[in-house]
Amino acid sequence: MFQTHCYDSWLGGAARNTAFFRWTRLGGTIPAPIFLFLAGVAVALVAGRAMQKGAPPQQIARATMRRGAQIFGLALLFRAQEFLLGQPRAPWTDLLRVDVLNIIGASLVLLGALYFAVSWGLAHRAVESGLAERLRARLAVLALLLAAAVALATPPLWTTHRPRWLPWYLESYINGVHIFDQPQPYLFPLFPWVAFAFAGLAAGCFLVSPWARRRDFLAVGVTAAAGTALFALGFWLDSQPQQLYAVYDFWHTSPNFFLMRIGMVNGLMLAGYAWCRWGPALWGFSPVIELGRQSLLVYWVSVQMAYGGLSILRKRAQDIPTATAGVIALTLAMIALAAFRNRTKGRPFREWVSWRSPVGAST
Repeated sequence: MFQTHCYDSWLGGAARNTAFFRWTRLGGTIPAPIFLFLAGVAVALVAGRAMQKGAPPQQIARATMRRGAQIFGLALLFRAQEFLLGQPRAPWTDLLRVDVLNIIGASLVLLGALYFAVSWGLAHRAVESGLAERLRARLAVLALLLAAAVALATPPLWTTHRPRWLPWYLESYINGVHIFDQPQPYLFPLFPWVAFAFAGLAAGCFLVSPWARRRDFLAVGVTAAAGTALFALGFWLDSQPQQLYAVYDFWHTSPNFFLMRIGMVNGLMLAGYAWCRWGPALWGFSPVIELGRQSLLVYWVSVQMAYGGLSILRKRAQDIPTATAGVIALTLAMIALAAFRNRTKGRPFREWVSWRSPVGAST
């Protein structure tokens, strides 16, 4: 995420026409799917833990929808901040841009609504033996079907069957058209992005199953193997001469690229598991874990330092070495910010200054 934002904002002149710049943009196709996929996994993990404690399924669903609404509200606040800091040049329409925070919040609301629908009428009975597993299996199947439906519907909704009858600020949530004549690939509409959240929910339902909890490494390995198969399937389908759609755009709307990205995200889950189980995470300080625990704060601040008025380098004016130094500096600053926040959250100011753990607190 950092390198994509920074190089896109800072590189200028001939540096924007290099293979290096194109590769940085290619790397930028992965972070958003990871965020949305992990949001779906997190819903399954939190729901599974809550059900073990006896929480009714519909209470879990409502809590998920509230969290989604909270993140959506923060997304609107973020857009308002960007608008104010961008004055006097920022147009008012920037307030209604569909960014990644908007779609994460909307996706969580939809995941909660799906959970609510699947658990309708169960009340407290979902904690009974066997019923929670059936609920989880039903949720996983429906999430997979919805992910497939969203991915398959994306190409026509961006091209031949656009909902032009909607106001632009609503159509933008369908295909990212914003105020322009065509959908914009740098925005994050529901189609195709919510499909990653549904896929993550399905994967999370599998990972919290009793079988997977007893065999965590094998379960993550099975997920990674399924990801490899999906990547190969997407690659094979894309190589076929026949295509289903009148307008085919591999990088932005193709279901084949969706399959390949889901495959890569599943593979990265195995890498993340290994990092936390056997890798540097055991050393006592892991930058990846520090950043992950403060992902919203890090995103908010890093965007300002790359694109916003707090940019640490002049935009569209740097060569590759200078921009790379800026990427390194910003990355280190975000790790420090996340580490500081993780250690001071909820503590009195005097402990911020002394950087000590509270007396009697477990470490």
